[in-house]
Amino acid sequence: MSTTAYNMSSAYMPNPSIGIPDWLNKGDNAWQMVAATLVGLQSVPGLVILYGSIVKKKWAVNSAFMALYAFAAVWLCWVMWGYQMSFGQKLLPFWGKAGHTLGQGFLLSQAGLPATTHFFHGSGVVETGEITPLYPMASMVYFQCVFAAITLILLAGSLLGRMNFKAWMLFVPLWLTFSYTIGAFSIWGGGFLFHWGVIDYSGGYVIHLSSGVAGFTAAYWVGPRLTKDRERFPPNNVLLMLTGAGILWMGWAGFNGGDPYAANIDSSIAVVNTNICAATSLLVWTCLDVIFFKKPSVIGAVQGMITGLVCITPGAGLVQGWAAIVMGMLSGSIPWCTMMVVHKRSRLLQQVDDTLGVFHTHAVAGFLGGATTGLFAHPDLCPLFLPVTNSRGAFYGDGMQFLRQVVGALFIISWNVVVTSLVCLVVRLVVPLRMPDDELAIGDDAVHGEEAYALWGDGEKYDSTKHGWYSDNDTQHNKAPSGVTQNV
Repeated sequence: MSTTAYNMSSAYMPNPSIGIPDWLNKGDNAWQMVAATLVGLQSVPGLVILYGSIVKKKWAVNSAFMALYAFAAVWLCWVMWGYQMSFGQKLLPFWGKAGHTLGQGFLLSQAGLPATTHFFHGSGVVETGEITPLYPMASMVYFQCVFAAITLILLAGSLLGRMNFKAWMLFVPLWLTFSYTIGAFSIWGGGFLFHWGVIDYSGGYVIHLSSGVAGFTAAYWVGPRLTKDRERFPPNNVLLMLTGAGILWMGWAGFNGGDPYAANIDSSIAVVNTNICAATSLLVWTCLDVIFFKKPSVIGAVQGMITGLVCITPGAGLVQGWAAIVMGMLSGSIPWCTMMVVHKRSRLLQQVDDTLGVFHTHAVAGFLGGATTGLFAHPDLCPLFLPVTNSRGAFYGDGMQFLRQVVGALFIISWNVVVTSLVCLVVRLVVPLRMPDDELAIGDDAVHGEEAYALWGDGEKYDSTKHGWYSDNDTQHNKAPSGVTQNV
C-alpha cells in the first residue's frame, strides 16, 4: 500500500505531530465500529441469554457458557490466523494465506481486501477494483471477527444439552480454521464464488447456511440427548429468552447495516428491509401456529423472527421493500413446514438431535434467502454493493443468477458436511464428543459445579440431596465446595 498522506489541518488532532490520514472517513469508521459492536452484542449477551433461557434449567449454565467460550476462542484464533485466511492474500481459489493481524503497521493502515480486484470475464481488464473502505484495518478485523464468532455460537444451538465441553473447546478453533475461513474467502474475501458473482450480502451462506448444516452434521456425530430430555425440554425462563431474542433482532441492524462497509444509502435500505422481513416472518409463523395448533407460541414467534432475519440477510441491501415482505412470508412458512411437518415424517431429521432446530431456522432459511435473492436482486441496487457489474435477479432478466445462488449454496453445504465430519472424528480421537450419561442426568452441577438458579433461601432446612454441600448450621465441611459462588 502506498505511503499514507496526512492532513495536518484536521479539525481534531489529539497529537499535532502525527496527524490524520487523508483516507479516513470518521463517519464510516464510527458506523463500522458501532455495527461491529451491535453484532457482538447479538452474541454477548444476546445469544448467551437466549441459550441460557430457552433450554431446560439443568442446562442453562452449560448452554450459556458454550456461547461465551466460543466468542472468546474465536477472537484469539481470528487475530492469530483466521482473518488473513478469510480476507487476506489468495492462497487457493477458496482460501487465503494464514497470517496474524497483531502489528500496528497492519492495523493502522487503510482497510483493504487484497483478493477482491475483479477482472472482466477473467480478462486483464479491471471491472471493479479492490475493496478499500475509508477506515483502518483494525475496524475491518473487528467487524469480521464478530461475524465469525456468531457463526460458531449459532452452530452450538444444535449441540446444547449433551456435548462434552472439552470437545467443544477443541471443535471451535478447528471448525473456524477449516470451514468458516473457506466460506468467508470464497464468497466475501475474493475467492472463486466472489468472482463468479454469487451474492451473499451479509452472511446468508457464509454464516447461516454453514452454521445450520454444520450444526446438524455435528449433532449427528455427537449423538442425542437423554430420551427424557428430548421428550420434554421446556425453557427455564421465557421472559429472558425474549430478552435475548430482542437483542438479536435489534443487533441485526449492525449485522446487515454494516456490510456495505460504509455509512451509505445502501446501509439504510438494508436495515429497513431487515426489519420488514423479520416482522412479516414472525407474524406468518404465529398465524400458522394459531391455525394448526390453536395457540400462539412465544417460542414459535422467536423462531419466525429468526428465520425472517436469516432469510433477508443474503439480499438485505439488494431487494425492494415488497420483495422483503415476500421473503418474510416465505421464511415464516417454509421453515415452519420443514420443522412442524417434514421433520416429523423424516427418519433422518428425527434421528439427529438438533436441539434448537438450527437446521430449520438457519440452514433452510439461509438457503431460501440466497435463492430468493437470486430472484429479487434489483439492478439499481446491485451496483451499490456487488463487484460484478450488471448483476440482477432472475425477475429482472438474469436467470443465471438464480443458478449461481444454488451452486454457491451446494458448495457451502458440501464443504460443511465433509469438514465438520472430519473435525468431529479428529476431536473424538482426543476426548469423547458426548458427555457420559451420569453427567447428562444431572446437568450443570455435574459439569461445571454451578447452577443457574439458587432455589432455596438462607433459612430453608438443609437437604443434601438438593443443595449438594452443607447448610449454614453444618460445621462438618467434609466435602469441598463446588463452584465459584460457594468459595466466595
